[in-house]
Amino acid sequence: MKPASHHIATCRSCRAPICWALTTAHGKRQPVDAEPTDEGNLAVTQGADGLLYVRSITAARPDVRPGEWRAMPHHATCTAPPPRRSSRTAQRSTTSVRPVPWQR
Repeated sequence: MKPASHHIATCRSCRAPICWALTTAHGKRQPVDAEPTDEGNLAVTQGADGLLYVRSITAARPDVRPGEWRAMPHHATCTAPPPRRSSRTAQRSTTSVRPVPWQR
């Protein structure tokens, strides 16, 4: 099964066709490749509300159910990924002088 054409978008970095789906675990948006593949580790389905939902294929639930298709997360296949953002804030300089005297 393939996603409907109104679900297909384009990756900003590599211009590949992708679909945005909500994770079933936390409801966060995740880009997945629009083209189904047998090597995919995600199962994508269209919900009753018309949105796409994605779940991981695990040892506990390895089979793809009727109405689902296998897909790869686009982060794994993007040919031009954006640079990674650091989770750490910029290092502050600790060698500067206090601008005002201590108050008592």
